Amino acid sequence: MLLPVTVTLGVVLAVLLVFATAVAAWASLGRSREIVVAGLRAAAQLAAVSLAIGWVVHSLASLLGFVALMFVVAVWTAGHRITGNRAWRWAALPIGAGVLPVVGVLLLTGLVPVRGIALIPVTGILIGGALTATVLGGRRALDELGTRHGEVEAGMALGMQDRDARLEIARPAASDALLPGLDQTRTVGLVTLPGAFVGMLLGGASPVEAGAVQLFVLVALMAVQVVAVALVLELVARGLLHRD
Repeated sequence: MLLPVTVTLGVVLAVLLVFATAVAAWASLGRSREIVVAGLRAAAQLAAVSLAIGWVVHSLASLLGFVALMFVVAVWTAGHRITGNRAWRWAALPIGAGVLPVVGVLLLTGLVPVRGIALIPVTGILIGGALTATVLGGRRALDELGTRHGEVEAGMALGMQDRDARLEIARPAASDALLPGLDQTRTVGLVTLPGAFVGMLLGGASPVEAGAVQLFVLVALMAVQVVAVALVLELVARGLLHRD
C-alpha cells in the first residue's frame, strides 16, 4: 500500500489543506475559499465513490449511469468556468466529441472491457482531460477576444467574416490549453511518473505493462484534448459560447 489509511494520513491532509489556504490568503490570490471547498468536496466525493464503486461495477445500467453522471458534472463545471450565461451548455460538445470516439474505439477493439473496474477509471481520466482543455481553451479564447476586441472589429472592417476575425485573434491563446498535456507527455519518465504507471506497478504489473498503459493514457488524452480545444475555439469563434 502506497499510503496507509490512518489518522496520521487525515491529519497530514488537513495540514496541507490549511497550508495551501493560508498561502493563497497571504499572497492575496483570491482563491482561499475555493481551495477549502475543493478539498472538502474531494474528500466527500471520494468517500462516496469508494462506497458506491463496488455496487456500480456489477450492473451495466448503473455503470452507464455513473459514466453519464461524470459527463454531466464535467459539462456543468466546464461551462460555468467559461461563462455565466446559458451558453455554458455548449461545453457538452467539445467534451463529448473528444471523449466518445476514443472510448468507442477502445470498447470496439476490446482494449477496454465493458466492466466498471476498467471502464470507469479510463473514462474518468479522459473526461477530466477534456474538461481541463475545454475550460482553459474557452477562457483563454474569450479573454483574448475581450482584450483585443478592436482588432476583431478591424479585421471585420477589412472584409473578414465574423468567425474568421475571431479565430485569427483567439486561436493562439486557445491553443495554450494544450501545453500542460504536451509537457506532461514530453517529460513522462524524466520528470514525473504519472498515476497510471505507479498504480499498475502497485497492482503487481510489470514495468513494461505499466509503461504501455501509461503511454496509452497520455496519447489518448492528447487526442481528446486536441478535439476539445478545436471545438471550443470554433464555438467561441461562431459566438455560440460567449459572455454577456
